[in-house]
Order: sequence, then C-alpha cells, then structure tokens
Amino acid sequence: METEQWGRKIRAFRKLKGYTQVQLARELGISLSLLGEIERESRKPTAEFIVQVCGQLGISVDEMKRL
Repeated sequence: METEQWGRKIRAFRKLKGYTQVQLARELGISLSLLGEIERESRKPTAEFIVQVCGQLGISVDEMKRL
C-alpha cells in the first residue's frame, strides 16, 4: 500500500468507533505494544493488517484512505 500515515488513520478511526488500544488489540489478536508501534508510525502495517483493522472497525480500506 502507499506510504500513507496508516498509524494516524488507524488511531483516528479506533477512537471514532469507541475502541481503546487494549480492546482493539485484543479483538485483532495482537499485542498492545504492536498496535501502539503502528499507531505511533514506528512500525509499518502490512496490507493484510490494514484490511483486518478495517474489517474490525466496520469501515472499508477506501474510507480509511480518504481520511
């Protein structure tokens, strides 16, 4: 996927949908530290991860791209 600020976008939608980092990490089956690294942009998410996050948050990848 493009070099966009995915972490910032994930954080914004997570908060908009009412998830804490702990809740979303648990739902995705990942560690809290991994989610934090992605949201802080210190780790780049895979395309598969972005699709998984979007599915959990009930949005499309296109919606996340537009933010």
